[in-house]
Amino acid sequence: MYAAERHQRIVDEARRNGRVAVADLADALEVTTETVRRDLSVLEDRGTLRRVHGGAIPVERLEPTLAARSTRSTDEKTRIAARALDEIPADGTILLDSGSTTLAIAGLLPVDISLTVVTNSVQAAALLTDRPNLTLLLLGGRVRGVTGAAVGSWASDLLGGLTVDVAFIGTNGISTRRGLTTPDDAEAAVKTAMIGAATRTVVVTDSSKVGVDHLHRFSPLDAVDLVITDSALAADDRDGLVEAGTKVACA
Repeated sequence: MYAAERHQRIVDEARRNGRVAVADLADALEVTTETVRRDLSVLEDRGTLRRVHGGAIPVERLEPTLAARSTRSTDEKTRIAARALDEIPADGTILLDSGSTTLAIAGLLPVDISLTVVTNSVQAAALLTDRPNLTLLLLGGRVRGVTGAAVGSWASDLLGGLTVDVAFIGTNGISTRRGLTTPDDAEAAVKTAMIGAATRTVVVTDSSKVGVDHLHRFSPLDAVDLVITDSALAADDRDGLVEAGTKVACA
């Protein structure tokens, strides 16, 4: 069996069962445990699996794909995106982070608006590429299959030389204890650079992310000018964000 065939078998098994074990794979594939460990390392480098003790799990268990997130809380995300349009300056420059809610903003941009849009989202760029009144700038870098986001030094270095009016940032978690967090270190680095490039930062996130912490912290709350979320946000959570000095708008 070729390595590519083994890799596909391993990925299929991980996605079917939620995880794979080194010893079980070695028996099923009739290879050594050392070969399986090398295969798992290759798949982890590709961003397909995450190594854990004794085996690996599919990255989807740690971080939902953009396609999966786009099917969740769709009404709330549409309302959040519609409210975010109020923060866009006329004839200005905005930055759209990757994510399902920022993608909703791209979809709601009026056809006659004159605007420069900078994004690291392949999906957002594809949605806006034929808009004649927009100047579209797509950040380069390695594209993560899970989120469709361009990450790495190509994106971060370019952001270091830009100044945008408003950055619309998505997040996997937001809490008064840790600020803004996300599961992936490469995306965290680009999000930090986006916030650094922005005159104003607007975080767009549904209320299920509030009070949640992930591995990589990319911004404190005091770097955020406004959080736009949905009306299901608990009163205690809203009070906590406001007390931390963050303005909150519920759509």
